[in-house]
Amino acid sequence: MSVPSRRIPPVHRLDLRLREVAQLFNSLDPAPFLDRDLAREAEEYIESWAMEHPPGSRFHIHVHLQVMPPEPDPAALIGEAIHRYFAYKAELARRELRRLLGYGRQSLVIGLAFLGACLLAASAVDQYASGTALRFGRESLTIIGWVAMWRPIQIFLYDWWPIRRRRKVYLSLGRAHVHVAAA
Repeated sequence: MSVPSRRIPPVHRLDLRLREVAQLFNSLDPAPFLDRDLAREAEEYIESWAMEHPPGSRFHIHVHLQVMPPEPDPAALIGEAIHRYFAYKAELARRELRRLLGYGRQSLVIGLAFLGACLLAASAVDQYASGTALRFGRESLTIIGWVAMWRPIQIFLYDWWPIRRRRKVYLSLGRAHVHVAAA
């Protein structure tokens, strides 16, 4: 009996060429080195590059520095900082997804209640009255009720996918292999 092989995710390599380590980090962030935010340009570049690849990919980030820092092993320091930053971003995306799905559940309950009320009102109009204007009112109530379901349907069918994908990319970047070398 053969054991089904597990597909190994592809590895993608990013080369960052920097003058010095400080270019990688936000200069306005006073936090210690490992807890600092990445520079907006560096974050956007790494993130947009990673988003081009399939979800679940593995990443290798090679940082080429013109000026090596005095630390004995800058790769460990830079790698840890990148890992922490993208783990933090993954946690923010997880919270955003939870908030969106909670909002979706709340919208679904409200939408279903409103749809039910509209359908009951349409049924009452149909039962107790006739005529073109009343038929128009009945159809309008039915349509309005279904339109109220638009937002929860949009959330549960479409809106959560991009956030989930972004979170998966952040998690992959949070585990990326980081290599630092002199340029």
